Amino acid sequence: MTPSIADTVNELNEALTPSRLAMSPVAYVPTMGALHEGHVELMRTARAIGDVVVVSVFVNPTQFGPDEDFSRYPRTLDADLAMCEKEGVDIVFVPSADEMYPFGIDGGPRVDPGPRGTVLEGASRPTHFHGVLTVVTKLLSIVRPSQAVFGEKDYQQLVLIRDLVRTLFLGVDIVPVPIVRESDGLALSSRNAYLTEAERRQALALSRALFAGRDAAGDGAAAVLAAAQEVLDAEPQVEVDYLALTDPELEAPPQRGEARLLVAGRVGATRLIDNVGFTLDADGE
Repeated sequence: MTPSIADTVNELNEALTPSRLAMSPVAYVPTMGALHEGHVELMRTARAIGDVVVVSVFVNPTQFGPDEDFSRYPRTLDADLAMCEKEGVDIVFVPSADEMYPFGIDGGPRVDPGPRGTVLEGASRPTHFHGVLTVVTKLLSIVRPSQAVFGEKDYQQLVLIRDLVRTLFLGVDIVPVPIVRESDGLALSSRNAYLTEAERRQALALSRALFAGRDAAGDGAAAVLAAAQEVLDAEPQVEVDYLALTDPELEAPPQRGEARLLVAGRVGATRLIDNVGFTLDADGE
């Protein structure tokens, strides 16, 4: 089935009207396009839980810093639409920046991410989560889904969006989907397209570090960080931004129980992030 394409909020509302009148559950997948198999997993999850599946494709300018890759971010709309059609998506929303920011990208209200938005990615990219949460608020308000599907690769983003939904009483169930990886462990990302063959091999240090940390979880928090750092130290071409071990809510370093190990680093001109979750033992008990 060929999905309906909506370029404006009015067109999207028209496409969704029959579903809303029938009170059909709408599952929503927000994306910035350049879709890959990780996005396919999001769409398949949405298809399994919703009667109507909406995917948006919008490269959001307000979540990019002034020296970041907004202008060169991959834009592959024709391929994206073909992928949406293959996965049975009902509606694809493809708004312009003018549609999403009627007062201009520097005008209008902004959403403050709060304290958990100032660490990790928020420390490295101070305006990033203001842009992310602002556009997600807009998109959720426009689509009004029952469920919205997000990948765990952008783990801090996932945590903050859950905060957003609870704080603003948006009435949307946020559905997480595990990271999809290449066979060698590299987390799928639209930015992987920037990597040369050599850089791609170097980038594997990020996932190897996470897996090494996870494998040391039985020996305690210090062992997790030491094992991961050893892998990163062995690949000098990866410029590490941060390596952090935290609880699932990003509030405190854990000593026992559920934990999340996160890493960010630059390979050549490309900045990549990754993470892994596991159960941590205290001092190897």
